Amino acid sequence: MRPFYSLAENDPLLQKVTSQFYGLRLIGIPDLFEAICWGVIGQQINLSFARTLKRRFVETFGRHVNWNGEPYWIFPSPQVVAELTINDLTELQMSTRKGEYLIGVARLMAEGKLTKERLIGAGDYKEAEKALVKIRGIGPWTANYTLMFCLRMPTALPIDDVGLHNAMKHLLGFENKLLKQKS
Repeated sequence: MRPFYSLAENDPLLQKVTSQFYGLRLIGIPDLFEAICWGVIGQQINLSFARTLKRRFVETFGRHVNWNGEPYWIFPSPQVVAELTINDLTELQMSTRKGEYLIGVARLMAEGKLTKERLIGAGDYKEAEKALVKIRGIGPWTANYTLMFCLRMPTALPIDDVGLHNAMKHLLGFENKLLKQKS
């Protein structure tokens, strides 16, 4: 974090944010399947509904352990999700497309075609991102979400995230939507 804080000292926008949130770190999602599922489920919907869908998904297809009278849910495995039908997922109010994507990713992982080790072995961030976006249902946002939260790649950033754009717009005092510069 030291290099980031050194950079932030000389940036007026980052100075304010780093002083307000000094020491804050992203909570990671160590399991690749869970990270991709969270990314896919959260695509293009508001955070509140995404949380509802995630809870339904885990409580319907996961399992739990009880401790002190409270259930603690365990995320469903790729093998379990690979055996589901689209109807199983649409009953939770998931779209047909999201159901297809989740089952597709689960099958790739259950067959050993998609692994965390392969993504790490891709060599760098761009290669790992390319490998992920080749998978149906995973675009740049979900790929970067996964690389940031699961593989902890410091250069991964879901740059098209609406929440990120709104936060930047607010911090910069802009009234209009931010536009991504073409490279």
